[in-house]
Amino acid sequence: MPGPRLPAVPGAEVEHHRVALSTGVHVHVAEAGDGPPLVLLHGWPQHWWAWRKVIPALAEERRVLCPDLRGLGWSDAPPGSYAKEQWAADTVALLDALDLDRVDLAGHDWGGLVALLAALRAPDRVRTVAALSVVHPWPRPPAPSPRALVPLGYQLPLATPLAGEQLLRRLPVLVRELIRRGSHRDHRWSDAELDTYADVLRAPERARASSAVYRTFLLREAGPLAIGRYAGRRLEMPALMLTGEADPVVGPGLLAGLDRHAGAGARVEVVGRAGHFLPEEQPEAVLAALRVHIG
Repeated sequence: MPGPRLPAVPGAEVEHHRVALSTGVHVHVAEAGDGPPLVLLHGWPQHWWAWRKVIPALAEERRVLCPDLRGLGWSDAPPGSYAKEQWAADTVALLDALDLDRVDLAGHDWGGLVALLAALRAPDRVRTVAALSVVHPWPRPPAPSPRALVPLGYQLPLATPLAGEQLLRRLPVLVRELIRRGSHRDHRWSDAELDTYADVLRAPERARASSAVYRTFLLREAGPLAIGRYAGRRLEMPALMLTGEADPVVGPGLLAGLDRHAGAGARVEVVGRAGHFLPEEQPEAVLAALRVHIG
């Protein structure tokens, strides 16, 4: 597979596959364990390894599948808009390619939104859905203010054509700092952990894809989302949303209203002593919540 060497997951035997999708790309999938399938989708600026702290425990009970989203990790990174609905289509195509009739689906950050969109797109394929550290498709945007925009300030430079790509390629410290600043003040990242993410994004095609992810969101997706693009849609399966109490991007207030667009038992939970990167900052809390949810 192209790119830096795949990192290990202590405590788990992980196999790596390259899977051809009907949507026209090959995606990398990390797999561990056996049992009912559980698909875990990562966010930005990360890849499948973001789930490393929960994979060993979940793999004792489940077949855990952690794909890299198109453009990220070790998956193909073709030119394109990187619309989140395209990622959702890729996710459903992955279920087809792996002959998975029905799965439990969870995601973090962009992967959380993609999990929700995939559940709306193919409700018969998703048994339960969970989204971490992301808004749902029915947001109530906060009143515009300079303070509310500060946590999102990184998106505009990344979205800028050419300049966003160069920032990621030439300044890997940017990725390291974004992760550190998005985390709870008590969480400590090692340089090796942060470099595992920053190094992959330095490849030209992945830097280009990351810039497109945010450019497409700001120019084509944020507006329709805010004015009700998914107002007539509803999650029919059990839904769970988690956010960290110190998440600078997705505060608990942004998750209000989920119950009006999901079936009975939809839950929103706030994880203490956590920022934006829940599976790595508070893996035990994530494990406990997922086990209750998918159990």
